[in-house]
Amino acid sequence: MHIFAIANQKGGVGKTTTTVNLAAALAAKGQRTLLVDLDPQGNATMGSGVDKRALEKSVYHALVGLASLAEVRVTCGAKYDLLPANRELAGAEVEMVELERREMRLKEALAAHAREYDFVLIDCPPSLSMLTLNGLCAAHGVVIPMQCEYYALEGLSDLVNTIKKVHANLNHDLKIIGLLRVMFDSRATLGHQVSAELEQHFGDKVFKTIVPRNVRLAEAPSYGIPGVLFDKASKGAQAYLAFAAEMIERVKTM
Repeated sequence: MHIFAIANQKGGVGKTTTTVNLAAALAAKGQRTLLVDLDPQGNATMGSGVDKRALEKSVYHALVGLASLAEVRVTCGAKYDLLPANRELAGAEVEMVELERREMRLKEALAAHAREYDFVLIDCPPSLSMLTLNGLCAAHGVVIPMQCEYYALEGLSDLVNTIKKVHANLNHDLKIIGLLRVMFDSRATLGHQVSAELEQHFGDKVFKTIVPRNVRLAEAPSYGIPGVLFDKASKGAQAYLAFAAEMIERVKTM
C-alpha cells in the first residue's frame, strides 16, 4: 500500500482536482484506491459524487475514535473508496489536541487496511493544521501540485521546510515523491520560465506529465463526477490518465 499526501500550503492550486482525478484514473487502471478527504470544506467528497451534507459518518468519526474506517468509507461511482469529509471535521482539530498520539490517528486507522489498497491518496487542507499533520504522518510521500507562476515558488519553499521538519521529527518515511505542474497555460512565457526553473532545481522529482488549464476539468465537480470520467477525451482528463500511469511506474522504483 502506497500512501501519498497531496499537499500545498497555498490554496487554489488544483490540489483537490488532482486528488480526485488521480484516484479515478488509478481506479480506471485497475488499482485498488482509497481517497481520504482531510479538508473540512469537503470538496473532494462532493467532487467524488458524495453529498457531504447527508453523511451519517465521516472521516471525523474515524479520527476521533467514534467509528472504524470500515464504517466510514463509501464506494464512489468512479470505482474508488472514499473517507468523506464535511464541516464536522473542523471540530476534530480541537478535540484531537487532547488525544494521545494525536498526529498519528490517521496512520493508525489506515494500518489495519494495508492489504486492501494499492494506493491511498490524502487530500490535505491548504494550511499546516493538525489535519495536514495527520496526513503527512500517515504518508510515505508527498505529491505537490503547483501552478507555474511567480508566487508558487515562494510557497513551495515553505512546504519543503514543513516536509523536512515532519521527516526529522515524526515520520522518517516521508519524502517528496514529485511536483506536478497543473493549470498550465502554454501561451504564457512566465509559465515556461517557472517550469524550467522547477526542472532545474528539482530534477527528476518533477513529473513529466503537465496538466493544462482545462474547462472540462473545472466543470466536472459541479456534476459530482471526476474530470477523467466526465469527459475522457478532454486534454485535462488525458493528462491525469497519463499522470496515473507515471505514478504506477514511479512506485515500482520506490
